[in-house]
Amino acid sequence: MTFLWPFMLTLLLLIPALIIVYILLQRRRQKYALRYASLSLVKEALGRGPGWRRHVPAAIFLMALTAMIFALARPEMETLVPSAEGTIILTVDVSGSMTATDLQPNRMEAAKAAARAFVEKQPETVQVGIVSFSDNAFVVQPPTDDKDALLSAINRLNYQRGTAIGRGLVASLEAIAEKNGEPSEINLNPDEDQSNNNNNAAPQPTPMPKGQYQNAIIVLLTDGENNQWPEPVEIAQIAADRGIRVYTVGIGSEEGAIVRIQGRAIRTRLDEQTLRTIAEMTDGIYYNAQTETDLVKVYETLSTNLVLKTDTTEVTAYVTAIAAVLSLLAGFLSLMWFNRLP
Repeated sequence: MTFLWPFMLTLLLLIPALIIVYILLQRRRQKYALRYASLSLVKEALGRGPGWRRHVPAAIFLMALTAMIFALARPEMETLVPSAEGTIILTVDVSGSMTATDLQPNRMEAAKAAARAFVEKQPETVQVGIVSFSDNAFVVQPPTDDKDALLSAINRLNYQRGTAIGRGLVASLEAIAEKNGEPSEINLNPDEDQSNNNNNAAPQPTPMPKGQYQNAIIVLLTDGENNQWPEPVEIAQIAADRGIRVYTVGIGSEEGAIVRIQGRAIRTRLDEQTLRTIAEMTDGIYYNAQTETDLVKVYETLSTNLVLKTDTTEVTAYVTAIAAVLSLLAGFLSLMWFNRLP
């Protein structure tokens, strides 16, 4: 938390001063009461006094006064707010298992239809890129706001072999970095990077503090298990270090479906645990789509809450509201218990 008028915080010195004054007044009151025996007799006749309750309204009032001083200093905080601009990379599995017909007409065509609808709903200030992956990964369309180009890129997606989720994430991260004018090549071999330190190796981005994000996200859609290097979780850590959230969408179930590829019957299984881990590591969300209707709903949900940015917002009104509530509470308790204001 930061403050627009930090000099107002010097008023907090009043709080300990008021506490000292309150303690002195309480001691003076006790000494004054002990001077008169009759008062002691009256106290015994009336029974126990208010005890600890005597100090509760005063303590709450001091808390309210503290909140008022914080409000005078005009506090502001960094919060995630919806943004009408940013970069979204749609990373789509085009492996042979996407020919499965448990989604109609098949997984690939259902995914393409949902992606087209998603692109159509994006405002012009949001740029979308398309990455396809199978045994390798390619940027089919760099981030752009040209919807015709994006729709054409989606329509060009076709079946390939293998499932390299890690490579799909690498291509997506590099597309975001290139758009932002940053070093785009991701070095997956730390030992090699160390040996090249003196050979003009490309500098690696400094990891962002947890909870801070770039105004860019990746939507990863797959229906299978990773069977290529690198490991997806390793690339998810790179995404997390760069402040890029990854939303994962799994098609089908862990039981999988049987598809025929080049005349052979192959069972493809969905690795939900890996997709959940990727989403959790990057502060994204995992979705499962068992039908084409589920898939459309997932993309509709993503359209409404994907693009967020970290912004500094003044929260004076909220702190003032807290101070008002505490003041009212102190007055209410004092009137209820002692029939007077603190």
